[in-house]
Amino acid sequence: MKTIILGAAGFIGRNLAEKLAKKEEDPITFVDRNGDVLREMKGQKGSRIQIKEIDLVRQENYDEVLLGQDVVYHLISTTVPTTSNQQIPQEISDNVELTSRLLESCVRCGVKKVVYLSSGGTVYGMNQVCPLREGMETNPINSYGVQKVMNEKLLYLYQYLYGLDYRIIRLSNPFGPYQRPNGILGAVTTFTYKALKGEEIVVYGDGSVVRDYIYIEDAVKAILNIADDEGEDRLYNVGSGIGTSLCQLLKIIEDTLGLPLRVRYVPGRAVDVPVNYLDISRYEMKFGRFDVLSLQEGIRRTADFMMREYLSCG
Repeated sequence: MKTIILGAAGFIGRNLAEKLAKKEEDPITFVDRNGDVLREMKGQKGSRIQIKEIDLVRQENYDEVLLGQDVVYHLISTTVPTTSNQQIPQEISDNVELTSRLLESCVRCGVKKVVYLSSGGTVYGMNQVCPLREGMETNPINSYGVQKVMNEKLLYLYQYLYGLDYRIIRLSNPFGPYQRPNGILGAVTTFTYKALKGEEIVVYGDGSVVRDYIYIEDAVKAILNIADDEGEDRLYNVGSGIGTSLCQLLKIIEDTLGLPLRVRYVPGRAVDVPVNYLDISRYEMKFGRFDVLSLQEGIRRTADFMMREYLSCG
């Protein structure tokens, strides 16, 4: 089986690529527009790895990328939840139109399965009772979530029309190595980084916002289990199944690192759903109990990575 990861240089893509390269013996192709990271990844792998430096948003002929591939991991997204309502028409074009053209190419090229990373943190929207189950209504309040739902529906359509198999992972809030601590995405990673540097941590709202955090190694394990499965279920929530408020998270970081935190609270944002954590019972019924790493241990490992990779030179 030949596998291709679209968006391989991103946070999830890079962790998935490293695990998949160790797990698989067949050829794997990494695709991303970030050539520097791709070349770094290539240097750490073997001859089975092929890299393609491509901006898939601008790519016109996807057949050139997908021909001969069996499994496609679709991790591409040009936007993030917090800013996704700013250029909605362009974002729909860049992400949904891209997916439809990609799926057309998958059909032409005989791809066997598409594994799509959706969002457990945004697709369900407001006014839902947690934990959130896969069968609940999807009423996202930001364009990012809307795009994810639209792409999910496209996958269903192409399976119905052409028999293209797929798996959808509604992932909660992953954190860990290779996630950029720039404050745009990833509260655990950003807060941990700022704590290590003694910098101010900005919290939107009063700290009561609740999210479901999962260490990236556990997320990747679940993604691979779902991708390999040949059962009837094609949609899975993946998270810890535990809700943690921002105030609780800050306390855990402070206690785990043994460092005092400088926190500044600012007005909340309209894009932030007050409470969001996932029901992972469908995943556990299929694959067994999901014993995820504790937040404390995940934060400790993330901090160790940052100290080695980002802060070792002062």
